[in-house]
Amino acid sequence: MKPFHAYFQNINGTDTYPLDEVIYRSKVDNSLLEVHHDREALAERSPEEWKKLFAERRMSFKPEDMSGIWSKREMVLPEMPVEDIVTMREGWSPLFDAAPLAKELGIKSLKVKLCGNSHTGSFKDLGMTVLVSQVNHIIKKNIHPIDAVACASTGDTSAALSAYCAKAGIPSIVFLPAGKTSTAQLIQPISNGSIVLALDTDFDGCMKIVQEVTKDNRIYLANSMNSLRVEGQKTISPEICQELGWKVPDVVIIPGGNLGNVSALAKGFEDCKAMGLIDRIPRIVVAQAEHANPFFQAYERGFDKLVPVQAKKTLASAIQIGNPVSYPKAVRAIQSTNGMVVSVSEEELANAAHRADRIGLYACPHTGVALGGLEKLVLQGKIDKEEEVVVISTAHGLKFTEFKVGYHEQKLEGIQSHFANPIFKAPAEIGPVMDILKKEMANRRR
Repeated sequence: MKPFHAYFQNINGTDTYPLDEVIYRSKVDNSLLEVHHDREALAERSPEEWKKLFAERRMSFKPEDMSGIWSKREMVLPEMPVEDIVTMREGWSPLFDAAPLAKELGIKSLKVKLCGNSHTGSFKDLGMTVLVSQVNHIIKKNIHPIDAVACASTGDTSAALSAYCAKAGIPSIVFLPAGKTSTAQLIQPISNGSIVLALDTDFDGCMKIVQEVTKDNRIYLANSMNSLRVEGQKTISPEICQELGWKVPDVVIIPGGNLGNVSALAKGFEDCKAMGLIDRIPRIVVAQAEHANPFFQAYERGFDKLVPVQAKKTLASAIQIGNPVSYPKAVRAIQSTNGMVVSVSEEELANAAHRADRIGLYACPHTGVALGGLEKLVLQGKIDKEEEVVVISTAHGLKFTEFKVGYHEQKLEGIQSHFANPIFKAPAEIGPVMDILKKEMANRRR
């Protein structure tokens, strides 16, 4: 059997680079890179053997097997020594059965992949375990001197980077746009000991700075233009299929900002199909907030080109990005899967998130964007009522307490909170208490 092997390759060319080289773009034409695997080697093992191996690892208590990412390590970084892996048992997130919401929307099946049920509360952990493990490997083997790892972030990336670097004992640097992250997101990298800089700009401005800071390669770049991140995030796809008994949903919807996530999803499904684990690839839908939707605008123009926008303030702060780095990869993902892009207003995302909470979820605003996109596409007839849909929940709602409180107190500017649930104040007397209970219980039975 051929050994498993992976390397960087230009997305628009044939130039390749080893994974332990500190490089983010092609030296030939400056295009983005992606990790290529020897799919012929992967295909030498039968689909039944892969499924058996993945099932066995699901029951294993080895640290690398308890990670949803590293339990599929041959698909991720096949040559990574187990001792260099930096993991916090990320992945293996629940696939929540949202049947009551599916019934409300009039579709056959809806499940929500709870990627926010992770160590730092977002799906960014899935990619960061891969990137930080590779940096850890480079440092340990003295391949290249690295002093720190840096990222630009609107919140979740910084939390993941700081936590994984802290566990590995590697310094981390975070650039955040001042005043544009939730308190929970801001405090995470601070608590984990990162060097945190709040810049008087937006995410795109932070992204420009971090690319300058990492030019000499002593500081390693951790944003999604680094394709190592994609290798971790793509495991969402085989994990969904495994949880569905190796069946494939018809549609997968994910919120999009910098757009590394959509290319990751497509790549994961493509790998599964190449290995014979699945026989088709679902349509992928990217949902964007109306206040930061350059990808949607490009989609409406037939993907003629990316026209960066000045992103406006949105409740979905983690995707408040006007110039997405991974645009070329995302275009390819949408086109190759016959996918779609949808834009969602602030009121639509807020109400969609809290409508979902009524069935036991606790949706972040970004998940609200995806759920709002689903509602809109069903109403437009672009998602058939017989289709099975999976929505990717990218972060835990607990990271956005201000959003939740503002919604239920009906204090979110310009938004009518259709699913607000007030707190009822009453004296400590049984009569007034019972009056409230009878009224509200009768209302909620309807």
